[in-house]
Amino acid sequence: MNFKTSLLAGLAALALSAGAAAAEEVKIGIAAEPYPPFASPDSAGNWVGWEIEVIDAVCKAAALDCVLTPVAWDGIIPSLTGKQIDAIMASMSITEERMQTIDFSNAYYNTPAVIVADKSLDIDASPASLAGKIIGVQASTIHQAYANAYFGDAEIRVYQTQDEANQDLYAGRIDATQADSIAMADFVATDAGQCCEIKGNVANDEAILGKGVGAGVRKGDDALREALNKGIAAILADGTHEAITARYFAAPIYSE
Repeated sequence: MNFKTSLLAGLAALALSAGAAAAEEVKIGIAAEPYPPFASPDSAGNWVGWEIEVIDAVCKAAALDCVLTPVAWDGIIPSLTGKQIDAIMASMSITEERMQTIDFSNAYYNTPAVIVADKSLDIDASPASLAGKIIGVQASTIHQAYANAYFGDAEIRVYQTQDEANQDLYAGRIDATQADSIAMADFVATDAGQCCEIKGNVANDEAILGKGVGAGVRKGDDALREALNKGIAAILADGTHEAITARYFAAPIYSE
């Protein structure tokens, strides 16, 4: 084999090796819309937050080469089933409805859903208390499904992002919003959120609100699901999950 042939063979082998490495990458779908403190871009455009750190830790523990792939929330499941991404780790609750389309890993956090409203409003999280009120919810979420099921005597206003709902709450265009307790605790701690307070947890309905938040994978992708389960179990066991959580929250957000 002459030098030129040897060089071409070497380049071909390198290309095949690079292709194999790229094929092993796992595209982790995150919501393109900011969702602090779980995931949001910083001033340089880098994604930061509790869930971003957890994704990194889970992938490292599972020996997966993961690449963050932002996708619009309302198209994130179609992106998974259409193979544009390989998994979803975007605060997606494990629900019976979603499990008809995709599979889930074990849960990596679990927090209640709450109602947030202006401090001046004397209301709680019950359907009777919210009758006649305007409630904002994010589209294609468990909160929209819950509001439709339980708050039929209220006006439900749907937003593409929770941030838009929060802005309208601050502006007084809606009376209340339903969302995750941790995300809303972060909101009420901001200057804009000083207007408002958490009025209480909504009554649990596991069929709608789910069994915690897990990583979504395509039906039948058992190898990836088990790899993610391995990574989740590892960071729970070695204290990594607890250490990440302590940097963002005052209390644990995982329970068996």
